[in-house]
Amino acid sequence: MEGNRRSNFRRICVFCGSNSGHRKVFSDAAVELGNELVSRKIDLVYGGGSIGLMGLISRKVYDGGCHVLGVIPKALMPVEISGESVGDVKIVSDMHERKAEMAREADAFIALPGGYGTMEELLEMITWAQLGIHKKPVGLLNVDGYYNSLLALFDNGVEEGFIKPLARHIVLSAPNARELLNKMEQYTPCHDQVVPRESWQTEQLDGLPQE
Repeated sequence: MEGNRRSNFRRICVFCGSNSGHRKVFSDAAVELGNELVSRKIDLVYGGGSIGLMGLISRKVYDGGCHVLGVIPKALMPVEISGESVGDVKIVSDMHERKAEMAREADAFIALPGGYGTMEELLEMITWAQLGIHKKPVGLLNVDGYYNSLLALFDNGVEEGFIKPLARHIVLSAPNARELLNKMEQYTPCHDQVVPRESWQTEQLDGLPQE
């Protein structure tokens, strides 16, 4: 797929941190992903911060003319928003509501390099896919091998019998934004869901579409 063709995705949720990391390669990757979303006319859902990688990608997408929706818990607003917010901001009560809202709004998920929060959000979306709560692609932007150890841990989980081999295919990864988005465009779930989507009748997930 060429970068200037319209994507199958209307809006992608990007998990990333309020830090930029010590090396420029991570900031460059956030900008590159933002440019790729704009070129494919994909709107952004993200954690609502205006600093770190969150600030970089949100500004790039917003300045490129695409819609930006930030979802942020009220308690984190003083920590993650510095100056004016980017795009539309939805304030929620807690982290659980934040993840559920981002999942409802997005057609797919991408994790940039980040810390505990980024990885926790990523792993929850992987788990929800495994359980059958959604069928949306989950991608890791593995910038300069940042997530190599995590991907190796997943592989070890398969070898040791804790992750089913087909479920390992839930996680897509690539070293650059264009390659990752191309993989995600072609994603077809092939793992056995634990239970059907209809079994998850919780308030938090109400209204979360499968595709």
